[in-house]
Amino acid sequence: MVRRTKAEAQATRDGILDAAEQVFHRKGVSRTSLSDVAAEAGVTRGAIYWHFANKGELFDAMMCRAVTPLESMEQADYAACERPLDTLRERLLAILELILAEPRYLRVFSIAWHKCEYVDEMVPIIDQCLEAGDRHLGRIEDAIRAARDKGQVPPTLDPRRAAMGVTVLIDGLIADWAMQPRAISLSHAREWIDCYLRGLSATA
Repeated sequence: MVRRTKAEAQATRDGILDAAEQVFHRKGVSRTSLSDVAAEAGVTRGAIYWHFANKGELFDAMMCRAVTPLESMEQADYAACERPLDTLRERLLAILELILAEPRYLRVFSIAWHKCEYVDEMVPIIDQCLEAGDRHLGRIEDAIRAARDKGQVPPTLDPRRAAMGVTVLIDGLIADWAMQPRAISLSHAREWIDCYLRGLSATA
């Protein structure tokens, strides 16, 4: 048997993830079998099992491939920023610009929000989604707390609750866009984010 190189194995893995995006988006996760993904990718089921233990693990890898770069874009030392909310705004808009411009994100978020039931083998994914959400919330909270420490938002403002408001805004925007992409634009996103952040600092 010829041993595959790491590059070949990675190419196969990427091809499987690409196929999973397409089939999950077309059929929904619960109605998609690993045989469907294998056929779309042009590989055997054994090739899929070489890389992924089950459909849940395949789904998780697909989501991580899309979301990890977005998480890195959101990271910053907000305490060291002169105007933390401006930095947060810039990073959120950069993330949304990438999401709205890249077809992969439309597929992935459409799958995650509207075409997946988190039951059976998908149940473990819930905890991972919650962990990712907590990281996202924590980074926004850091920015708002830094702004409060600098006197740029009211001292009585609760950073955690304010961060939850930003999260609800962003998550709702992405969920609606994944359902009806032509109805949401980057200009809309900019307007709504600016409105919320201005509200936080209005009485500082």
